[in-house]
Amino acid sequence: MLKLFKSKIAWALTLMCLVLAIGVLGYHYYYNFTWVNAFYMTVITVTTVGFSEVRPLGEDAKIFTVFLIISSVFIFGFAISVISEYILSKNSLQLLKKKRVKNKINGLSNHVIVCGFGRNGKQAAEKLSAYNKPFVVIEKDEKIIEAHEDEVLFVQGDVNEDEILLAAGIERAQYLVTALPDDAVNLFVVLSARQMNKELFIISRASQLTSVKKLEFAGANKVIMPDKIGGDHMASLVVMPDLITFMDKLSMEGEHTTNLEEVKIDNLASKMVCNSIRDLDLRRKTGCTIIGYITPSGNYIINPEADLELEPKGKVIVLGRPEQINKLNLMFQLD
Repeated sequence: MLKLFKSKIAWALTLMCLVLAIGVLGYHYYYNFTWVNAFYMTVITVTTVGFSEVRPLGEDAKIFTVFLIISSVFIFGFAISVISEYILSKNSLQLLKKKRVKNKINGLSNHVIVCGFGRNGKQAAEKLSAYNKPFVVIEKDEKIIEAHEDEVLFVQGDVNEDEILLAAGIERAQYLVTALPDDAVNLFVVLSARQMNKELFIISRASQLTSVKKLEFAGANKVIMPDKIGGDHMASLVVMPDLITFMDKLSMEGEHTTNLEEVKIDNLASKMVCNSIRDLDLRRKTGCTIIGYITPSGNYIINPEADLELEPKGKVIVLGRPEQINKLNLMFQLD
């Protein structure tokens, strides 16, 4: 719709320029006005300001002037109406868009709130989008929002304000990722979010090592230092390049390309009897290999034994090629 208005505006501006050009050329070539006088006569004629002519006009010059006045009135009127309609429609569309986004956010629950859409925030949003995990981004920069508003649900505002967190559905959210570059701002967000939602799982970015304990004390469940991770990764490529390259091959870029999957025991138990890892027999059924087990209390067991007893609300970590992971998901219809 806005594209249609833009084409109309372009057409109206073209007609306005055409009228000005006809007036200037007509007065100059046919009635021997200088270029300045021709331009002056054209402007006072099309704008109908009522100033006096440069010099008395003859019969044919008067007819030309009348033609110029009538045509300019219609064209300028058309241009004003199109521009006014465009401005009003743009404002209306913006209001409708904001209302639609607000309704979508109000309909979310157990979603993720990402604070900041910088480098780390954008990466987090892309990963969540790849796994079809609903999320809302809080961002202050209007230009960033305009560039990505068709793909991402945004709440514009200062993340330090409680009203903005409430607008993003903090009370209904399951996770909060604060990826802002300022540790002090992240600390304030963690404190505010923890007060608003005691059950919220909060993941915070930290730039300084001294900020990690403070963020955890404020209520962050996990604190990530992107710079430290990047440095460790680069050093590991020197010390054990083949192992790190192999780990990088365990792609987790999207829902249909992952080589690792986290599966809840409850999901498997609803489809089969599984008292132990041996009972699952996932290797034979899907080709996937169980490489880890997470107990309900949160303990991690790497490469668990086949006779390990499985508990409700526990999880298994499986490794497999993308097609094997897809077969696992299809066989047990996992979410």
